[in-house]
Amino acid sequence: MALELDTRIDLYTSVAEETSAAVIQRYSTSFGLASRLLDSPMRTHIANFYALVRLADEVVDGVATEAGVSLTEAGRLLDALEAETKRAMKTGYSTNLIVHAFAHSARAVGVGEDLVTPFFHSMRMDLTETTHTPESFADYVYGSAEVVGLMCLQAFLEGTEVSREDKATMVAGARALGAAFQKVNFLRDLGADVQALGRSYFPGVSVASLDEQTKHRLLDDIDADLAQSAAALPLLPPGPRRAVSLAHALFAALGERIRSTPAQVLQTQRISVSGFSKALLALRVLVGYVPRAPRSARKEIHV
Repeated sequence: MALELDTRIDLYTSVAEETSAAVIQRYSTSFGLASRLLDSPMRTHIANFYALVRLADEVVDGVATEAGVSLTEAGRLLDALEAETKRAMKTGYSTNLIVHAFAHSARAVGVGEDLVTPFFHSMRMDLTETTHTPESFADYVYGSAEVVGLMCLQAFLEGTEVSREDKATMVAGARALGAAFQKVNFLRDLGADVQALGRSYFPGVSVASLDEQTKHRLLDDIDADLAQSAAALPLLPPGPRRAVSLAHALFAALGERIRSTPAQVLQTQRISVSGFSKALLALRVLVGYVPRAPRSARKEIHV
């Protein structure tokens, strides 16, 4: 007996979302751990968003390069992925399981092309830009990270009424947290980005001559982002608040590890937070811990 059409699409969507869930669990221990604190529908949306981001990132950074794909062809692949994503957001269907899952969540929570277009713009920059000006850096961080925070916020607030003032605070916090995550990753992957990809993200910063003063300046900027995001955490619904608090705490801990690591070591060694430390942070969040502004930012930003 043939399955009904809605049963077929439900099955297809379920398989697509299982694919996205596997991506976040295999690629990111930090985001995977934090997402487990979310209720099922919300956790699924976040996994669907993450999987598309990772898929696009692999076109410009990972699998495509290792497969011998040229920069020109990678650009074509990225253009095709963007077009397929936008098509699926309109129709609700894609032959690409990850794109299908993303479109399903985007349509459900109201993520539109205003967030998707800048994301693909930043991914495309990775194919052409090896250094950044302050303006292009801000543009890149917005599209590659801040819009992802805004996508997640859409999922967190689905079906929740908030005041205009609180929404503005949460939007600023989501953008700041996305920016902090991206900048911490840039510092953590400093040497690999230059050696493997030929990229230097921070404007005016020479990786080969990175000194302690410059390192602390960059970390102070990250701490200011973390402080702004911490101010918005109490406004989130309880489930998302726990998950975002854990993600915030994990990246703040990574920033602290980087701050205590000599600048020269960052050129050759990838810094990480141990599994034991991650488990302790998760336990603290589960018993009610909400991150505060990092010490370096508390004098300027009150939370």
